[in-house]
Amino acid sequence: MSSAARKEMPIDLSLWTAFVGTVILMQVPPGPDSMLVMARGIGHGRGVALFTVLGMTLGAGLVQLPLIAFGLSSLVHASPVAFNLLRWAGAAYIMWLGFRLLLSASATIPTGDIKALRPLAAAREGMIANLSNPWPLMFMVAFLPQFVDPHRGSVTLQLVLLGATQKITGVLVLGAYALASGAVGAWVMRHPRARLWQQRLAGCLIIGLGVRMVIGGSTSR
Repeated sequence: MSSAARKEMPIDLSLWTAFVGTVILMQVPPGPDSMLVMARGIGHGRGVALFTVLGMTLGAGLVQLPLIAFGLSSLVHASPVAFNLLRWAGAAYIMWLGFRLLLSASATIPTGDIKALRPLAAAREGMIANLSNPWPLMFMVAFLPQFVDPHRGSVTLQLVLLGATQKITGVLVLGAYALASGAVGAWVMRHPRARLWQQRLAGCLIIGLGVRMVIGGSTSR
């Protein structure tokens, strides 16, 4: 590739490769997003879990990337009040999902059918859960600029490309969690008594995620 062609590329290929490797290493360890995905996989199967992944990555990215590219996220970053309000709202929403699942399990007859969660509803919940947690946005604000080179052209374009790359790797990593937990969920769905307990387990996992968001923690997804 000629030097002229390299100058036309908004991001240096070697830098982008390093970015991808770093992001994947940070996304693989279990975090709040993966906990929610696993709870959905165990509770509703891999299909619902995969739609949850799409909501919390690509869906949330449609909102987060423009905010980062045009600097609006700095308003949340600069205001402790706004940051904490968003964090508490996100935790409350997550815990509400968990309690709703527990109540549903308590009202479930072991031999009956568990109310299915529609894929689009799962995607919406995943998107809201990610957007209402300020940590992913703050991580992107702090992390993405480290790989931006102002001399290579539009900073906004570079931020969008890096952010989109992060979301795509999130689909791959969280998708693996969804497939693994979905396999467990598929077995459970064939055993009525186990189905009751898996609803309770999934509810407890989601409530625990909400508690974790209250007391602190971060996620890069």
